[in-house]
Amino acid sequence: MLIPRLHPDTIEDVRLRADIVDVISDHVVLRKRGKDFVGLCPFHEERSPSFSVNPTKQMYHCFGCDTGGTVIKFLMEFEKRQFTDVVVYLAQRYQIPIKTLEPEQRQELQRQLSRREQLYEILASAAQFYQHALRQSLGKQAMTYLLSDRQLAVETIQRFGLGYAPIGWETLYRYLVESKNYPVQLVEQAGLIKPRKEGGGYYDVFRDRLMIPIMDVQGRVIAFGGRTLTNEQPKYLNSPETELFHKGKTLFALDQAKDGITKLDQAVVVEGYFDAIALHEKGVNHAVASLGTALSLEQVKLLLRYTNSKQLVLNFDADRAGTNATEKAIGEIATLAYKGEVNLKILNLPNGKDADEYLRNHTAADYQQLLATAPLWLNWQIQQLVSDRDLRQATDFQQVMQQIVKLLQKIANSDTRNYYISYCAEILSLGDTRLIPLRVENLLTQIAPSNIRHLTPRLSKPQSDPKLTLLNQERGLLELAEALLLKIYLHCAEQRQVVIDELDKRDLEFSFSHHRLLWQQIALLPLEEDNLISSLHNMYLELDAELDSVAHLFHLNEKSIKDIMRTPLVVQTALACMEISLGENRSSHFATLWEKTDPALEPEKFKYYAEALYAEKLKLQELYKQRQFPLSELF
Repeated sequence: MLIPRLHPDTIEDVRLRADIVDVISDHVVLRKRGKDFVGLCPFHEERSPSFSVNPTKQMYHCFGCDTGGTVIKFLMEFEKRQFTDVVVYLAQRYQIPIKTLEPEQRQELQRQLSRREQLYEILASAAQFYQHALRQSLGKQAMTYLLSDRQLAVETIQRFGLGYAPIGWETLYRYLVESKNYPVQLVEQAGLIKPRKEGGGYYDVFRDRLMIPIMDVQGRVIAFGGRTLTNEQPKYLNSPETELFHKGKTLFALDQAKDGITKLDQAVVVEGYFDAIALHEKGVNHAVASLGTALSLEQVKLLLRYTNSKQLVLNFDADRAGTNATEKAIGEIATLAYKGEVNLKILNLPNGKDADEYLRNHTAADYQQLLATAPLWLNWQIQQLVSDRDLRQATDFQQVMQQIVKLLQKIANSDTRNYYISYCAEILSLGDTRLIPLRVENLLTQIAPSNIRHLTPRLSKPQSDPKLTLLNQERGLLELAEALLLKIYLHCAEQRQVVIDELDKRDLEFSFSHHRLLWQQIALLPLEEDNLISSLHNMYLELDAELDSVAHLFHLNEKSIKDIMRTPLVVQTALACMEISLGENRSSHFATLWEKTDPALEPEKFKYYAEALYAEKLKLQELYKQRQFPLSELF
């Protein structure tokens, strides 16, 4: 397109009328926070949102990389486009008249813009032609299909502009080119006709098909979907991609669903045109269809503009193809889902039905109830992993465990990750509650190395001690610290009271279930018990409890004897290591709260969390000093 010199009035109109939240939402998932909207900055990598959009000032700013400006600058930076190109794009988007400084440029620009308007007009004329044909005798079969097979009301047929493409090869061509005098090149560019490979001339793309207009968000026809009324393949045929229609960036029925999505704060995505149409007819007005393709990231971001809670429900068919489509869709938007930028749920209707089939025998209220109880996408994926698997078989169990670990390792939020570790542990324990703690530990052991990260908030002071960055690496030594403390208690009678007193003074408990169970059994025996280890062996046998996880504590090798000789230092180091683990958890907790708090809206909370985080950091530094030597030296 020609790049003209734009009149200042056009630039000013664009600046005043373009909605910065609307435009940026195409590229960034925004959440309302007070008067502003926040999201992850698209210009640098970050895990906590520092990118803010102010709708009042029509400005954006990132507190992380310090970029900012108007909606025009955002598109220039994000899409690497020239100033004039961005202004023309926004003017078209918001239907602002474009003025140029030079008359000849104005004429050329208007010619180019006029072509797009002509394409809209041609597609609208085609839609009217198809609708008229549906009401004629030649459209009788198509109308019967809609009224009887699909059980649609006449009002619904009219509302969605459904029509019929006659059986002839040049019927639409003659109407648009010969009767309406539209340029044949533009009709071709609209995706309605194709040139013949031999002999010249054109033929209609859609023939003897039920026609479904595809609209843009403004309700303008941009393409068609055609369903065969015979055994012809493909069953559904979409318009080719054009200047107006991009399949991966368009959602069927969004023009009719956007208000319902905003009102209900939820979007439902189904597979087929008629699934969406059936839902709307029943009053479920927040449903769209994905045009028969796997849901793309662009389509999801388009939907999320209309829901503040970012709740999205995928209701694809429950057959193998539908399950594959669901998994592909999850793969497309997994990055957003793992970051919590989309609240994704999966709905599989009973008996493998699609939405259209289900609603023929059920009410909208029944469907809404299923939406309300639809599982989160992670729950659905976990169920997919364990379905058709016998977890009592070692091979199946190991394969499922490995797949679950891969799934959970990608969860960035520690609270969410811990919830799903417990959730999966229950599934893997097969109803045996005694196995749950062991399954939790197994999952934690496999997940932790690649996933646990130490939160370091951006505080100006105090500066973090460099040694604290090592705490995350030594986190796995917590189990060794507990084991060492228990070993000292078992083999050094003179240190038993010291261990008890120190644990009580520091308010510490054993974190690992097998250590907690051992400590509970120890507490049942007298402090001066001479045959402590033998008595514990007998107690484990009576409990029918697993002894393997703690059996190594009952024996001393040559190295263990040398370690025991350093008992006072070892006790203090082990206790400090346990306390550091708790301190890390508290520090991470306060860091998360501090990062999520808006200082402008909740200044007192913001100050409290910052001070609490600071105090925890200082305490951790003191605990670090108490560790007389790295615990790893003992192993």
